[in-house]
Amino acid sequence: MPNGYNGKILHVDLTKGELTVEQPNEAFYRKYLGGSAMGMHYILRDMPKGADALGPENVLTLMTGVTTGAAISGQSRLNANAKSPISGGIGDSQSGGFFPAELKFAGFDGVVIKGKSAKPVYLAIVDGKYELRDAAHLMGKLTGEVDDILHKEVDPKAEILQHGIGAENGVLFSSLVSMSNRHNGRTGMGLVMASKNLKAVAARGTGKVTPVDQKSLTQLNRIGPKAIPENGDMDGLAKHGTAVVVLFNNTIGCLPTRNYNESQFEGCEEISGEKMTDTILKERETCYACVVKCKRVVEYKEGAYPVDPRYGGPEYETLATFGSYCGIDDMQAVSKANQICNEYAVDTIACGATIAFAMECYEKGIITKAQTDGIELKFGDAETMLKVLNMIVKGEGELGKTLGMGSARAAEKWGNGADECLITVKGAEAPAHMPQAKRSLGLIYAVNPFGADHQSSEHDPYYEEGIGDFNLDRLKQIGLGSPQPAYSLTEEKVRFAYETEVFYSMLDSAELCQFVWGPTWTLYNGAQTAQMINAVTGWNLTVQDLMAVGYRRLNLFRVFNAREGLTRKDDKLPKKFFKQLQGTGPTAGFALTNEEVESALDSYYKLAGWTNNGIPTRETLKKHDVEWAAEYLPA
Repeated sequence: MPNGYNGKILHVDLTKGELTVEQPNEAFYRKYLGGSAMGMHYILRDMPKGADALGPENVLTLMTGVTTGAAISGQSRLNANAKSPISGGIGDSQSGGFFPAELKFAGFDGVVIKGKSAKPVYLAIVDGKYELRDAAHLMGKLTGEVDDILHKEVDPKAEILQHGIGAENGVLFSSLVSMSNRHNGRTGMGLVMASKNLKAVAARGTGKVTPVDQKSLTQLNRIGPKAIPENGDMDGLAKHGTAVVVLFNNTIGCLPTRNYNESQFEGCEEISGEKMTDTILKERETCYACVVKCKRVVEYKEGAYPVDPRYGGPEYETLATFGSYCGIDDMQAVSKANQICNEYAVDTIACGATIAFAMECYEKGIITKAQTDGIELKFGDAETMLKVLNMIVKGEGELGKTLGMGSARAAEKWGNGADECLITVKGAEAPAHMPQAKRSLGLIYAVNPFGADHQSSEHDPYYEEGIGDFNLDRLKQIGLGSPQPAYSLTEEKVRFAYETEVFYSMLDSAELCQFVWGPTWTLYNGAQTAQMINAVTGWNLTVQDLMAVGYRRLNLFRVFNAREGLTRKDDKLPKKFFKQLQGTGPTAGFALTNEEVESALDSYYKLAGWTNNGIPTRETLKKHDVEWAAEYLPA
């Protein structure tokens, strides 16, 4: 792989049992870089309008990027895309670990999956060879058990991407999981794979990515380890993982508490990254070739809820959704919840937030024991939280089956004002960053094609008054240089949201980690991102060239959603965000207003070159060199 990629895409027709190889040209890779931009080429082309997300006509793509497998931090990422069973629009999800690099080493840059197998199968890819194998013996087994079996059947060093028992039981927010703890979560991609009777993809390869300019790549590699201790954000991430954000967000009034009713949690220290490091951290795990090592591995040998280190440890979002969202300050209980989600392959954000939603509904009398199988759902009850979680992943009881549909569908079923307790956008539960405090992030929650997401743009504090020169100098590389007042949603803040969303969009096409390559606080800046891609591929891309890929991806997403009937009406935030926050702290009493959000939507659509209904125009698609997609726009 002298230019970073194999030049091969594997096409799998599960209905026919046929596997074929496509060899796109260099221009195709240069235009899309990989990831979800490349996946959209196949999804728009091959999936008919109105396809059932859980039907054989849905197209699932698994894509790496042009630099995946290179010997540098932050490149081993995989993007999964398909029509989402949660939103009915595009589903998009990234994961890290070692599977992405191994897929590249096995000879392929991506896999396009269509149809439905008549029986459970798994896909084995070993050094350019590929076949579908029987998977009946893998059904009903935990992710760790499946890993053990396939390591014996395929190769001890194979990397395995799988759906889990959660998907087999119909849990809407099921993930794809590798290493038993790395998720392609949030948008139901696990349920999509399960609907196709494809249990797993196992990859093993001995290929190697050889950069065109090794000297340039070596120069960047020397910067990384030295930069970590000099960058407070990166140093904290390395030492405490994403859980380092717990105390920071609590301090600024941005830690969702008791289902987003409050913004500070009195038990935050007990579920903090610092507490984890000092007590239960067994080791720091990494992704392929990465020096940051932000992944946590925790262990509890004793106590009420033993925790197995093979299932990793809780990230910030998990600590929040099963912790502060539910009013629970028990680190062991939250770590056990994380393990269960990893064993059954379900998304921790959606699952924890759905339980918190049910707790609020119960405490407000919206539902009673008649809807909860006799369970008292109260904030702060760790034992009940874990009991309900087990019911969800196992599809047990009326409550488990109802909450397995996600909070939005549960609210429809329950009625009686349950929608007042929702924190969903396009059916997806909001992550643990509050738009009342980070208002431009709230705009991104609304417009993001696959629902509320915290990793689709940069967060407000990095463009507010008082920002340091380090971050401001980086933002100037993408044309942003005028920090705004705190808690504002000005025209300039909207531009900040949009342009950083475009940068993040590019990262999810190139398949680069947003904790390593980014527009502000990360290990490397935008110019260095271009330098790295050029060093591997031999191209001469600029930061502006990279941004062009980000524009393409966003527009292709919006074309798909428009074709499936999603418009401005779906770029809608939940009622809860417009109600004043309770409790204490710097954001107590804060709320969004309909006027500021609608005005921001107008500004955002104008910047994007879309209609006032949020749909790309033919002229905009032509501008971004994806005019071919115009044929999929609604008439």
